[in-house]
Parts: sequence; C-alpha cells; structure tokens
Amino acid sequence: MTLTPPLLLALMLGLMGAQATVDLRTAAAMAAGLCKTRPTDLVFIVDSSRSVRPSEFEQVKVFLAKVIEGLDVGPNATRVGVVNYASRVKNEVSLKTHRTKAGLVKAVTKVEPLSTGTMTGLAIQFALNVAFSENEGGRVKSPDISKVAIIVTDGRPQDNVKDVAQRARDAGIEIFAIGVGRVDMSTLKQMASEPLDDHVDYVESYSVIEKLTKKFQEAFCVSDLCATGDHDCEQVCVSSPGSYKCACKDGFTLMDDGRSCSACSNSATDVVFLIDGSKSVRPENFELVKKWINQIVDKLDVSDSKAHVGLVQYSSLVRQEFPLGRHNNKKDLKEAVKKMAYMERGTMTGQALRYLTDKSFSVGHGARPGVSKVGIVFTDGRSQDYIGDAAKKAKEMGFKMYAVGVGNAVEDELKEIASQPTGEHYFYTADFKAMTQISKKLQINICQEEDPCECDSLVKFQKKVEEALQALTKKIENMSKRIALLENKIV
Repeated sequence: MTLTPPLLLALMLGLMGAQATVDLRTAAAMAAGLCKTRPTDLVFIVDSSRSVRPSEFEQVKVFLAKVIEGLDVGPNATRVGVVNYASRVKNEVSLKTHRTKAGLVKAVTKVEPLSTGTMTGLAIQFALNVAFSENEGGRVKSPDISKVAIIVTDGRPQDNVKDVAQRARDAGIEIFAIGVGRVDMSTLKQMASEPLDDHVDYVESYSVIEKLTKKFQEAFCVSDLCATGDHDCEQVCVSSPGSYKCACKDGFTLMDDGRSCSACSNSATDVVFLIDGSKSVRPENFELVKKWINQIVDKLDVSDSKAHVGLVQYSSLVRQEFPLGRHNNKKDLKEAVKKMAYMERGTMTGQALRYLTDKSFSVGHGARPGVSKVGIVFTDGRSQDYIGDAAKKAKEMGFKMYAVGVGNAVEDELKEIASQPTGEHYFYTADFKAMTQISKKLQINICQEEDPCECDSLVKFQKKVEEALQALTKKIENMSKRIALLENKIV
C-alpha cells in the first residue's frame, strides 16, 4: 500500500498524543499556507551584555528576522517592537514604527550590542511601562489582541526579575523566556508564563538558536480551521481568527447545536436507534458507538413537540434501553445513552428489525400517531438470522430506514435494510473511529407531508360554501319577486 501524504498524516495523528497532534496540524497548516497570525503586540527583549559576543548577537538578529518573516505584520495585524538591554535599556524598534516585514527586518539588522551588564528586570519594567504603551504603538487591552514578550538572555540577571515579571504577566503580557549557554534556569522560570514547558526554552549556544524559529512561528500561527477541515459544521464553515462558526445553505435552518442544519426544523419525528451489541463490537468500540449516537442526537431538535428518540440494543436477544418519549431533552437523552450497558453475544438483526416494526413504533411504546418514523440500524457483522421480511415490512409501513455498517458488516444486508434512494440511507466504514464522518453525513430531514385528508376536507368545505351561497342567492331572488308582487297589489 502506498502511503500518500494525507494517509501518512492521518496515520501520524493516530499514533501521536493530543498536543503532538495539534502541533502537527499547525505545521501542516503552515506548510499549506492555511494559517495567519493572530493580531499581536510582540516585543523582543534582547540581552546584549558583554557576555554576548558580536558574532553571537548577529545570530540573535537572524533569529528575530526569521520569526518576523512568519508573521502577518501590519497595523491591524501583528506589530513588532525590539528592546535592547545590558546595564541600560534602549528602545530600538517601537511597535508603531514599522508596518512592513521588510522595514522591520532592516531595522533589526541595524541593532548594535550595548556590551555592559545584565539588567533583565530593568528591561522587563521598561517593556511594561514604555514598549507596550499606547504612546509607542501598543493597542488598548482587548481579548482580540495578544500581548507577547520574548526575552533572550545568556546570563544571570544583576537585578530582581521575579516581581516585575509577575506585574507584566498580571498586565496581560505573555512571556516567553529563551536561555542560552550558562543562563540561570531558575531565573527563566521566574520570568516565563505558565505552562513553563511551553514558555521556557534553552539552547546550548547562540549558533543553534535558529532551531527555535519554527516553534515561535507555530506559536503565532492561527490555523484557518475551515480550510484545514478541522471543524464539525454540517454545511457551511465561516472562518474567524483561530476559530469558526457554522452556517447553512439557503432553505436550511441552523439547529440549536450551532453545527447542524435542518430543512424542516418544525417537523415532529419519532426516531429509534437499533444498535448491534454483539461480542464482535468489543467494549472499547461500543463506547465509540454511544458517542456516535449522541452526535446524531445533537443534530435533532429534541423536545415534547418535535423529535422523540428511543433506543434498542440487540445481540442474541433484543432489549429496549428506553422507549420513545421518555427523555425529551438532549441532556437527559444523552445521559441515558451513555448508561447503556454492552450486551455481547450474537447478531440477530432480523429479530431486532421485527421488534422495531412490531413494538418500538407502536403507541404502547411511546410512538405518536401521524408522526414521521425513522429507524437507524447499526451493525458490525453479518446477521445470524434472515432480515429480508422484516426489512421489507419496515419500509412498507412507511418508516424511513437508515443502515450503518462498520468492519465486517455486509453491505448487501445494509442496502436491503435502507430506504430509497439507497445512497442517502446506507453508510459503511471499515473503522469505528471513522464513525464521526458518518454522523456528519447522515441527514434526518423529515418534512411534514401535506395531509391529503385535510386537502379533501378543504375542498368539500369550499363546495358546501359555494352551494350555500347559490341557495341563498335563489332565496333572495324569490324574496325580491314576492316583494315586487306585494308592492303591485298595494298600488
């Protein structure tokens, strides 16, 4: 089998942890040009004390320039400042000075080392009071704008950093601390924001500081989640920095979950899940099945007057977990699904379908007369009994049937269960972990059909009204004639 790039990425995501997965997605987004940097006021605080040799300071400037290259620089995007310090502090680049990458990089190349002591605390205080101030181009504190300081140092400070760093963090400044060579690690930890693992970095020498470039480019990268497909919108995804919101196509309504869309949001529907709990499913996959059920529940408008949901599990036997109408809000319904215990044993899908047609959709089990009926059958293997008659009966009774198969499920059986058109009502995947994709595709859009009886009644009523009007007209004409005769007699 050839590992194509998408397949290789999926495999890597499956093998890596949650944080590594996020990092890999970010890297992939950067490589594909699908990320932007969130609006940020960024100030580099750079140690140029006498311990930093001129050649090493040049390497620091290269590092700064490369990080800047990965940013969206602009007055409404990311603004960059540079503070140079030793025994004194110098504001080399103000946040308001340069509005292009080229201008910034050129300014960075002109910075010269101060070559005296190491007053890191003084530099942080300067950044807090001056570099991030509105006079120097800092923007008013807002949830939409990040304040970030990146400190690069190679020695032990000659002043206190703990208290001033705390004041900076309390003011909303996120601090990254980069240490080089013989730096004091405890000092870096006193300066940096939490979590320290993300905000403290160490390199052996200035010659390798460039290897941190990628980390900071990724730290400022905000993926376009709609473009990367990292969203759960059913129809339309609308991007915003580092986030998204869902919308629907014309003729559809966004549901309460903020993700799914319905063509007929006001329709009353009875939905019954028929779930295979045989031993081939396995306990860990059964938990995924329950999550999948709740993903579909999230798309329904569950209430007393709209969607009602029932749940039936089967293996060698059939067990009703709860009938239609017992749980008419999503919270209670989803909790009940989570509590479903795994049955194990065989796969009697035919027997389960008969239970669905004979009991689940009966008035005695909570079904409502005159309401659309939807059955969702899930299985992971071949049925051990005949399904044909029961599957046919369900559709003859007007139930809309969806068939979902995983793993060893037999596609011919799924198609036999599913309503027409089969392509819209039958789904299969080889892997339980891919069931989320099925929940996105499975659309339960039941529109309330016009009742032909109501139309007939309306037509009959209209005819009666017309007949009554005609009779009344004749009576008026007769009365008019009689009045005319009386008038003639009187004259």
